[in-house]
Amino acid sequence: MQEERKKCKICGSEKIFFDSTSGEYICGNCGAVVEEEIIDIGQEWRAFGAEQMEKRARTGSPLSLIKHDKGLSTQIGKGLTELYKIPTEKRMQYYRLTQWHKRLLRSKDRNLMFAMGELQRIASYLNLPKSLQERVANYYERLIEKTLIRGRSTEAILAALIYFVTKEAGVPRTFDEIAEAAGVEKREIGRAYRYVARELGLRILPASPQDYIIRFCSILGLSNNVRDRALEILKKAEEVGAVSGKGPTGVAAAIIYIASVLEGERRTQREIAEKCKLTEVTIRNRYKEIVEKLGLEEEIAKKEQEIKATETKVPEAKKEVKVIEKKEVKKEGKKKERKSERKEKGKKKKIKKKKK
Repeated sequence: MQEERKKCKICGSEKIFFDSTSGEYICGNCGAVVEEEIIDIGQEWRAFGAEQMEKRARTGSPLSLIKHDKGLSTQIGKGLTELYKIPTEKRMQYYRLTQWHKRLLRSKDRNLMFAMGELQRIASYLNLPKSLQERVANYYERLIEKTLIRGRSTEAILAALIYFVTKEAGVPRTFDEIAEAAGVEKREIGRAYRYVARELGLRILPASPQDYIIRFCSILGLSNNVRDRALEILKKAEEVGAVSGKGPTGVAAAIIYIASVLEGERRTQREIAEKCKLTEVTIRNRYKEIVEKLGLEEEIAKKEQEIKATETKVPEAKKEVKVIEKKEVKKEGKKKERKSERKEKGKKKKIKKKKK
């Protein structure tokens, strides 16, 4: 349910502001008080530091779907160290309570405990934010409630859900990246992906090369100019129809290669393939198709010649610098020799004077 937007009864404006000191909603247009005596649901105390805040806080951590119990369950003891804090008379009772507490866990809770641990491991490897982790946890819990996970690999289903959620959020990860993080074969993830989509009724739209371009540019350490140029080339390629029916990752990598050459920040096809986890053949094929359709052969050839020329000039300039440095070293050496000769002559003259 969405909250109704507040409107001013006098002027009908929707620019309503909340004044926390007086507990009133005030119209920003005419200044009329729309609502007053609002109950403050915040804390009644103040803290002037992290330590003071910890001491005065009376609530626990917020609810989270990443935890199997959403952070609400109780725990009897935190290990054997707690046992020795209890009097000897009640130790057996304490031990029995901890054992029964473990036994009373349902199979659903055990499954969730293991799955949430794996999810956090994979998410940390892929640098996924908590919001995406919670979405994955929500979908996984729905699968457990429908008893759709029995006999299936937990890692494969989590990997499939991560693939779907990242694609849905516009920050897609490739199958290779997820398979490496989860330690599962791509074939298994593909099966789990189709199964989850069918059972949960998820509509899976194909990923756009635009999402991969932004991410690959940041991985390769390219500037914003290259990224913007790559997006421009992508638009033109889509208009011409050079991208339709092709894999988004290969298209993104090829366009980044073209943009990096045109902007003078060239990266080799091998470097792009290694960092984006693709093959050089796919990049080369997509590159040829896009360049032919857009007619960029001459412009790229010129830029590549310029880059090669600058690359050949750099070593020559380095050689010249080295020669100059050697000459300067020789001059300094000769100066030192002359100074030492003068000192020796001066010493000899002093010795002769003393003898006389």
